[in-house]
Amino acid sequence: MTATGLPEREGPARRSWLREHSELGVCVLLLALGALVLTDALTMDVEIAQRGPIGPRTVPVAVGIGLLVVAVLLAVDVLRGGRGEAEGGEDIDLSEPADWRTVLLLAGVFLATAVLIEPLGFPVTGALLFWGSAYALGSRHLDRDPLIAAVLSVVTYEVFDNLLGVPLPGGPLMGVL
Repeated sequence: MTATGLPEREGPARRSWLREHSELGVCVLLLALGALVLTDALTMDVEIAQRGPIGPRTVPVAVGIGLLVVAVLLAVDVLRGGRGEAEGGEDIDLSEPADWRTVLLLAGVFLATAVLIEPLGFPVTGALLFWGSAYALGSRHLDRDPLIAAVLSVVTYEVFDNLLGVPLPGGPLMGVL
């Protein structure tokens, strides 16, 4: 063993150590995310008048520091032998493989929404998002689901745009809604 606890030789022993400490990947992800949030918060261009001791950078800096602290604490716990428990619920069969078809369909729906929201607007892309998500998750009511998705999308658009004052892109339906 080296000073870091890694086996000295390459091969099966090293792969076994990495497999047993796979939670370190989460630590790396949290560390990178914390660094990204802190960098973004500290380089934020703040040109508004601040009315008190707390400005727009306070919460992102606190979140970034929190992410870094959690990453370090989790890494220490994992290296000391801590392990996360496998999820065990009555509706989850851990012996079954992941349903990659559903994951890829949902990822495609979200990606399509991100690409199409500017040219088509939220009412259209929101309806595609809601219907596509329902389809990916197993609903096969092709007569009912698109109608529910369209109503849900238009209601969501109206609530955000008119009631909350959060402007969403209207797209070609801007003059109609």
